[in-house]
Amino acid sequence: MLNYILRRLMIALSVAITVSVVSFMLLHLSGDLAAAIAGPEASAAQVEAIRTQYGLDRPLTAQFADWLWNAVRLDFGRSYYFQSSVMELVAERLPITLKLGGIALLLAVFVAIPLGVLAAIFRDTWLDRLALLIAVIGQAMPSFWFGLTLIVIFAVGLHWLPVAGNTTWQHFVLPAIALGYYATPAMMRLTRAGMLDVLDSDYIRTARAKGLSRSRVILKHALRNAVIPVVALAAVEMGFMLGGSVVIESVYSLQGLGQLAWDAISRNDYPVVQAVVLIIAVFYIALTFLADVINAVLDPRIRTR
Repeated sequence: MLNYILRRLMIALSVAITVSVVSFMLLHLSGDLAAAIAGPEASAAQVEAIRTQYGLDRPLTAQFADWLWNAVRLDFGRSYYFQSSVMELVAERLPITLKLGGIALLLAVFVAIPLGVLAAIFRDTWLDRLALLIAVIGQAMPSFWFGLTLIVIFAVGLHWLPVAGNTTWQHFVLPAIALGYYATPAMMRLTRAGMLDVLDSDYIRTARAKGLSRSRVILKHALRNAVIPVVALAAVEMGFMLGGSVVIESVYSLQGLGQLAWDAISRNDYPVVQAVVLIIAVFYIALTFLADVINAVLDPRIRTR
């Protein structure tokens, strides 16, 4: 088990370094950063002054080495637009995004897994067709459109929930539903497929032959094996939610990491953009690593791969 964890940890570190290199290079290859920071009306002398002030006249390798060393120490510099520490901005906004992503993931799990199990048990019935219809609609419908629809119905029309903000738990209901519904279809279909495979297994037939109750066979024997790939998918979906929160947070005016990223991109605030990209990537990698470890605990056969 320890060797498996170490192997996965080395892979995670390699991916994190690769992401940091790619994100750094893409920003610097997208154009002249000094000209973008100075603005379209800046003179050549002003652009050169900004280039020197922020060290953009140095070789890219030296800039990347300094940035990576500072990032390891959680020092991402100062924001060009907000004129404050990037880490302070991230620390202020990150809890809101994590809260939104956590609530959305819990909603997706508590809806997708039971729905997938029922769809597999009642295969080819109206319940199975309904579950597949929900999955198709969820994957075909853009999350921002669904979010706006929820606002029109529950905030503007019924006045049940607030439109925007993040001061109370009610403010997270609609954005969590909009974000979680996008992750529900994939988890539901994977649960259904896993349950169908497991229910046709020999050990399930043996458990039934022993006279075990239907609920015990499904919950104790079938679901445990069928849910293993769902664990990995849930971690991946959580990473997608953190990245996709840019759209949902903009729709609901949640001042989280996604909204910070949008503000930074629109204002050419490159230190903030680099920090947000790296932090979201690190969370995504960490969640994937955690999912691998949990799967290895649930299924010892994975440790030998």
